[in-house]
Parts: sequence; C-alpha cells; structure tokens
Amino acid sequence: MKNGLIIFLGVFATLAVSWAGLLLGAHKQIGSLPQFKDPIEQTLNPAPLSGIADQGRLVYQDLGCATCHTQQVRYAGFGADIERKWGERGSFARDYIREQSVLIGSSRLGPDLRNVAARPYASAEFFHGLLYAPESVAPGTNMPAHKFLYEVRSLNGSQSSYKALKLSGTHAPAEGSEVVPTYRAEALVAYLMSLKDTYNYPDEQGLNAPAPAKEGGH
Repeated sequence: MKNGLIIFLGVFATLAVSWAGLLLGAHKQIGSLPQFKDPIEQTLNPAPLSGIADQGRLVYQDLGCATCHTQQVRYAGFGADIERKWGERGSFARDYIREQSVLIGSSRLGPDLRNVAARPYASAEFFHGLLYAPESVAPGTNMPAHKFLYEVRSLNGSQSSYKALKLSGTHAPAEGSEVVPTYRAEALVAYLMSLKDTYNYPDEQGLNAPAPAKEGGH
C-alpha cells in the first residue's frame, strides 16, 4: 500500500499522544498534589499511613479485596453513595496521595470501603470478627470468611491472650482454646482503620457542591 507507512505513523503518533496525555493528566491531577496544612490545627492532611497500616495495604492487595470492594465515594448526584452513608462527601484526588498504589477497585459486590473507619460500628474488634466469622457481626452478609488469617490455639491452662477474639455461640472456639489474629490480620485491620477521609479540603469543596438547577427544568 502506497501510503501504508504514513498511515502507520499517524496511528502510532495518535496512540502515543493519547497515552502520554493520560499519564501526564493523571500526574497533574494527583502526582503533584501536596498535603494540605490546616491553618488552625496545623495538621497535615491526609496523614501518612502508619507502618503497620501500609503493610496492611499490601495484605489488602494480596488478598484481592479490590475485586469486591471499591474505594471511591461518588459525589452527590452521581449515585447513592452519600445516601448509603459510605462517606460524608465524594472522594477527592488528594485523598489518595499517601498511597503508592491506589486500590480503587471497579466492582461493588460489597460496600465501598474508602471511609469504612468513619462508620459508627467501625472498630478493630468488629473488623476481626468480620474477617474470621462474618456472620458473627453482620448477619446475612455475603462476605467470605478469612479464617486463614487467624490461629486457633489451645490454652493449656494458661491465660487467654488480650488479642483473642471475643466470639460467642456457634462461632466460638472449642472450650479451652482461643482464636488470635496473625500479624497479617492485624496489619489488614490497621489498614481498614486508616480508611477515613473526613477532612474537607477548601480547594476541593466545590467538587461536592450540588449541580445547579437547569433553567426551565421540572
């Protein structure tokens, strides 16, 4: 074909420019954002992840939690996330700058977890119960158990560990034994407890403003 090379170069240049634009656009949106210093409290937001929470992020990634859970609260008018109490506001790009890899997910077989630590029931005890025996704290849930993150061990007459899960009924271990979290479970729970984007950045507040009503609309 006479103009084959020209067409090939044109297609290649188009794809290259599009790809570069996608990367540069994302970098401009997120990569250059600094932490915001609260002028009154003098705190930096978002706060960096603690060491164990950052390791828990890797456990979250390794277990594929993003397969069933997203981490992005949609703005009012773009879904029912706010009505579901999944967050007090839509997610901002600045919320994610502390994470080396953003586990935003794409499927919602379970609830969005971006602000799970801000919910009234959120506690380390609740999350351990949810991971070991989901039905023990959330009856009717479709969440699979992650018992491999816990160790069932015999007490042999010794005192129970302060880390032992408080389980009752059919979920309780056999008499004389206890269920304790492994380090991976503790790290994962620390990460879940870090998912709390409640600071309302002044520069981004407008993103959550209600959409203006259309003139002549009903």
